[in-house]
Amino acid sequence: MTGIGQAMMLLHGGDREEARNRFQALWERIGPDGDPLHRCTLAHSMADAQDDPEAELAWDLRALTAADALDDDRLARHDTAVALRALYPSLHVNLAADFLKLRRPGAAREHLDRARAASTALGDDGYGTGVRAAIDRLDRRLREQGA
Repeated sequence: MTGIGQAMMLLHGGDREEARNRFQALWERIGPDGDPLHRCTLAHSMADAQDDPEAELAWDLRALTAADALDDDRLARHDTAVALRALYPSLHVNLAADFLKLRRPGAAREHLDRARAASTALGDDGYGTGVRAAIDRLDRRLREQGA
């Protein structure tokens, strides 16, 4: 998780290429059978580092698949369940934005509706406020396009 955070700092600092390189190295280290929460977090972050909308969608789908792969034993741990429930709205709003970029408004609306439904798990903090604002912005864009 520390490595993901360091790569995110590079991404937010504007070094997209180095962030992608670091995310890719972490992805290879974690592997397809690695911890689903780590894979989810990493893929969710890697999506933000993509320049190509198809690649961004692919990474966001990997993040959702990893989130869905968490087993019941892991979800029984309160901290994991809370973190995952708070992550789903962001996963779905990102997928909605990806589909909108790819001119697939039906799929965008479907994921936006899922994001809004999952947003009840968000806290009244900066993260929750930001995700709810992203949902509202994307909803306005879709309505403007008739979707």
